[in-house]
Amino acid sequence: MTAVSDTLAPVPDPLHSAALAADLDAADLRSEPLRRLWGEEADDALARGMREPILRAIADDTGALATLGRLFVLGMAQPREPVAAALPHLGVDGLVALRLATVDADSVTPTALLRPQSFVDADGVGEWWIASDLDEVALDGALPDDHVLGVGGASRTLAETIVPIEVDRALDLGTGCGIQALLVARRAGRVIATDISARALAFAELNAHLNGVANIEFRRGSMFEPVAGEAFDLIVSNPPFVITPRVDGVPAYEYRDGGLVGDALVEQFVRTAPTFLTENGIVQLLGNWESKAGAGGLARLEAWVPAELDLWVIEREELSPLGYAELWIRDGGTTPRDPGFTPLLTAWLDDFAARGVTSIGFGYVLMRRGSSGDPLRRTEKIGQHVSNVGAALATGLAAHDVLTQGMPATLTVAADVTEARHLLPGNDDPSVIELRQGGGFSRTIAVDPALAGLVGACDGELTVGQIVAALADLFDVPLAELWADLEPRIRALILDGILLPGE
Repeated sequence: MTAVSDTLAPVPDPLHSAALAADLDAADLRSEPLRRLWGEEADDALARGMREPILRAIADDTGALATLGRLFVLGMAQPREPVAAALPHLGVDGLVALRLATVDADSVTPTALLRPQSFVDADGVGEWWIASDLDEVALDGALPDDHVLGVGGASRTLAETIVPIEVDRALDLGTGCGIQALLVARRAGRVIATDISARALAFAELNAHLNGVANIEFRRGSMFEPVAGEAFDLIVSNPPFVITPRVDGVPAYEYRDGGLVGDALVEQFVRTAPTFLTENGIVQLLGNWESKAGAGGLARLEAWVPAELDLWVIEREELSPLGYAELWIRDGGTTPRDPGFTPLLTAWLDDFAARGVTSIGFGYVLMRRGSSGDPLRRTEKIGQHVSNVGAALATGLAAHDVLTQGMPATLTVAADVTEARHLLPGNDDPSVIELRQGGGFSRTIAVDPALAGLVGACDGELTVGQIVAALADLFDVPLAELWADLEPRIRALILDGILLPGE
């Protein structure tokens, strides 16, 4: 069993946090200055767990940025004198008061990482300072059970999926280091951030202070207990969804393990969350779901969600039990070279086999308490790179709302859509016609000449009825027959953001 950390949680004191922020700003501890300082190749190597290239690049640099980079970004002890010089407002004593470091006569030893984290949302580009526990590179070993994770791949994925809407009240359930709460706070009047871990809440509150964000309230508790009886316009969550064997010897990391069997935590979440939504309120979360013999993961997930809710599930990846087990064992800092790897792998594979699990899906889930009476129910697998997911989801929801009122009179082609035609040598008629989406979900959709002709004619001036009538004459087919064929496919193109309703 991995040990619980013996490092005390940070103290999110507002005054000391403001002083630290002033020092970080003065030293220019931000992503691009750091990348310029030690070079792009060394910076990329750190993302792969190697810090030696950075250390070589700044070996003789005792300036403020290099000193704080080694201390906070790499998590390495530094001589006391240059640290004091780099923190003129906070001072070494203030750093200790925040519980971000310990000191002795000669050196300052960090007890947490503090890294710049860039973000992009509908309002532009920005950057936060995010404090979190020391990672496996800084610890040179496995993580403690109560580890508070910084901004990882899952956090970035969820951040990219959040729909860019203005709301009065938002909830970040399982806030961890607070990255989602900070993002949502940019477009919400008030954010409630909850976590079962007091340690995580301390980091999250510290991060809010460091970045001057004042509209977040922090509450401790499990799942929805801290907000009983309340309702929200937006709920976001990167819950502890990782499927972990419930046997002795397997660490239960607070940041990723909810303590339930299989995917029961995701099931509990999606069944419960809708009762905390306002009218038209939205829930967005990441999750895992298991496929079993005769029961696919996406079908199981859809069955958990009340039929009256809008549901949009996108599965980004599907792993075998072996692939899933290896992923999360490595995530905890244990590699195949370590003696503890094989017992952990055995526990995971035995658990999946006992419960008949054939594969595990990962992706994101959106639910909405709509009012149309005709809910959107969409589950799909998208493996390709996706950009600006939140905006694409918002476009799809808006399109669904329009379609519940009937087919729009006019349509236009989205600006990021191109057409590709594939012809056999010597043949003037294309054998394949594809519509390709440059943004959103980057879809490639095969269409026939009739649908391609309709899309090409959607200029916002001609009505859909006029275009279909002209195509019926061109292809010499009955209008009713052509419309019956085209209408559901036109609706699908509108939902996909290929065609946009006219003004």
